[in-house]
Order: sequence, then C-alpha cells, then structure tokens
Amino acid sequence: MRAALFKEMSKPLVVEEMADPVPGPHDLILKVRNCGICGSDLHMTEPTSIMPLPSGSVMGHEFSGEVVEIGSAVRGLWKAGDRVAGFPFVCCGEQIPCSNFAVGARSCMKGAAIGLGQSHGAYAEYVRIGAGSAFRLPDSVAFREGAMVEPLAVGLHAVDMARMERGATVLVIGAGPVGLATMLWAKFLGARHVIASEKTDTRRAMAARFGATDAIDPARPLSEQVERIAGKGPDVIFECVGAPGLIAQTMMEAPRGARLVIAGVCQQPDTIMPLMGIMKELNLQFVLGYRPADFDYVIAMLALDRIDALAMITDIVDLDGLPVAFEALRKPTSQCKVMVEG
Repeated sequence: MRAALFKEMSKPLVVEEMADPVPGPHDLILKVRNCGICGSDLHMTEPTSIMPLPSGSVMGHEFSGEVVEIGSAVRGLWKAGDRVAGFPFVCCGEQIPCSNFAVGARSCMKGAAIGLGQSHGAYAEYVRIGAGSAFRLPDSVAFREGAMVEPLAVGLHAVDMARMERGATVLVIGAGPVGLATMLWAKFLGARHVIASEKTDTRRAMAARFGATDAIDPARPLSEQVERIAGKGPDVIFECVGAPGLIAQTMMEAPRGARLVIAGVCQQPDTIMPLMGIMKELNLQFVLGYRPADFDYVIAMLALDRIDALAMITDIVDLDGLPVAFEALRKPTSQCKVMVEG
C-alpha cells in the first residue's frame, strides 16, 4: 500500500510503498476513506516534542473507513463493506469486552495507540484497527463526518469533565479544532454564554458557527470582557491552545471558584503560581482524549443532524497532497481542519 511516512524531524512526510497491514484475530483492516490532520501530529514531528516519533511511523488518528479484512475471532461480527469511524486504539484481544477500553483506552498498557508511533495510522490507504474500537456509521453519516467523530469527541469529553451546569457562562480560549468542538458541545449541552477568546477574524467567524455567542480580544483582560457580556465572570474556562504561560495567565484572570479545564497540549515545561489557585479556590482539571461513550454520542448526534461537523473542514487533499498541506499548517493559517481523502 501507499502511505505518508515520517522520516525525520523538520522534514516533510514522504509518500511511498510499504507492506499492507495484516489483521490479528481480533482486528479489522480498513480501507481509509478520510483522515483529518491533527495539531498533535504536527507537534510530534517538531524538535521540541517530548513524544518524538520513531522514523518510519505513519501518523493519522482521526479517520473513517470501510472494512476490507476481518480477523478470525470476529468474522461473525463484521462483514466486508461495513462503514466505521475508528477509535484509534488496537486492543490486545485477551478480554472481550475490554474492561480497560471501557474507561478510556489510555488506561490500558497492553494495547497500542494508532497513529502515535505505536501502531501505524491512517495517513495511508489501509489501517489496522481493533474490532472493539470500530464504531459503525449509520448510512446517513458520510465518511467525512465519520473522520470528524474523533476531534468532536475531544470537545465532548472536555465539556463532560467540566461538570458544567445549564445556564453557565463559559469562556473558551482558542478557536482551533479543539476549541470549536468545545464550544459546540458547551452550547449544545446548555451553556447560556459561550464566549470565544480569539484574535483572528476568520476563527471568530468559525466560532460563531460552532456555538459561540460572543467573541473577545485575548490581548485585553478576559474576565472584564466576559463580565460586560454576561454580567459576571466565567463559571468555566476551557484552555484550548496549549501555549506556555497560558495556564498561569488563565488562573490570574479567573474569578473566585471558577473551574479551569485544560484541553490544550503544552509540550514544554511550564510554571504556575499555586497560591493564586489557593486564594481563589480554583478547580483545575486536565483532560485527555475521550471515552467510547463519547464516540457513540457524537455519531448519534450526527445521524440525527443535530450537529454540523463538516463546517470545520476547510480543505480536502489526497494522499499525494498531504506532505505539502501538512507542512503548510506549521505556520499561521486560516485553515481549520484539513482532511485527507482517499
């Protein structure tokens, strides 16, 4: 098969031939139909990464596809042509259903994450996936939408972990894909005010499409701007950028008793002032990824046309166009979600 391989830091991906994946007893092989480019992929290929990729890795963990091969132990459960969104994890298959997978794949030490250096991902024609982590797509959900399930599940999990009350005032810092998904679910699940802190006009416009009721200037004091809009400071603040110093800044800006949810991935050492959190009795919650139930919920809402996933997609490229598109995303751009389509 053809795949886009990572060779070395600061060098473009290379599209070349490699061996087709082979299913284990509990695995499926998918023909990749769509795969999104994630900011995490960019970070892992930069010299500052604390999770450097092995040379020869194939990334891509936001994907949908069509079943083409079925492992011997799951042949009665799947058939060729089944359409799925992939939870990017390959289980060991020792226990069905997987008790670790049920509370989030990251708690399992026996399986392998797909596209993050452990098992080859979906920047390729085919990808191997655990049968237990394949989520069926209803006929009404297109493959492009199926590849958006993963990034939308990130935002859903962040909002779930925030324990947000209905009618809450929510501030979301950053209107990239994670921030947009967070805004969507915060508004969908009952926030009264969803306020985006974002400096670019294009991303402010995108935020409005994804549930933001207002937008404010990140260069000015945030809580004061929120108070003018909502009559009070934010109940929940989602940090969806991951820049060094931003957690400390958010703690400084937060009103007493606020809940801070850290969804942005900072890969550099950072510092905070604990006394600030103590004096304000702030709640600081870090979040990682999603759970299988988040995938189920996102797919159900897509099938019912309750959410618009395709609005986040700003460009479509094929596998040959992936290396150039990938490198272009390293610089400031108006792109949001670039989708690889096979």
